[in-house]
Amino acid sequence: MNPEQFREQLLQQGIELSDAQMEQFNQYFTMLVEWNEKMNLTAITERDEVYLKHFYDSISAAFYVDFKDVGMICDVGAGAGFPSIPIKICFPDLDVTIVDSLQKRMTFLDALASELKLENIHFHHARAEEFGQNKAFRGSFDLVTARAVARMSVLTELCLPLVKKGGFFLAMKGMQAEQELKIGAKAIATLGGKVKNHYAFSLPIEESERNLYLIEKVKETPNKYPRKSGTPNKQPIE
Repeated sequence: MNPEQFREQLLQQGIELSDAQMEQFNQYFTMLVEWNEKMNLTAITERDEVYLKHFYDSISAAFYVDFKDVGMICDVGAGAGFPSIPIKICFPDLDVTIVDSLQKRMTFLDALASELKLENIHFHHARAEEFGQNKAFRGSFDLVTARAVARMSVLTELCLPLVKKGGFFLAMKGMQAEQELKIGAKAIATLGGKVKNHYAFSLPIEESERNLYLIEKVKETPNKYPRKSGTPNKQPIE
């Protein structure tokens, strides 16, 4: 997917990008490739693949969630900024918080935000388990996103504690998502969530399967969750 196809595909979904926004995506791609030579940010560096598998794939969340109605979002384990920074470029009024456990990634994201002149974007170098127990952030976000970070049972424990009651956790998944959801059902219920919607679609061109799960926070998460760092992965709620 070249940049022109990227712009046209988004326009077909009702997302119109200005020349300035297109230039931000160009700068993003350039910095991603440059920094990737010094640190491992992504295995995908070919331009058309970055536009499809990183940029377009991230923004696909906005085909099903109206980000104009969302105030504060948190991206858990964003890596090189996916999905939150492509979404932020498209919807500049969003207030975005990014949490990642690797300092070198945060250094890249901080430099990227400065280069792209992004405002209302906050970076926290922390384990998601610790961040979810921080009273300043727990239960404070309208929407929490995560893309290919961990299996659903683990991801739910990392993300749902951060969502405010009445808000949503958006899990972005590839194949075998239905099986993950079945295994993760206990964790979703335990942590105060309820699956509101499931959206299945294919990425254009390569036709790879994508699944989005929108999980509503219907009751407060018990105080003991998330458990200490590493525990959700070693002893998932299943």
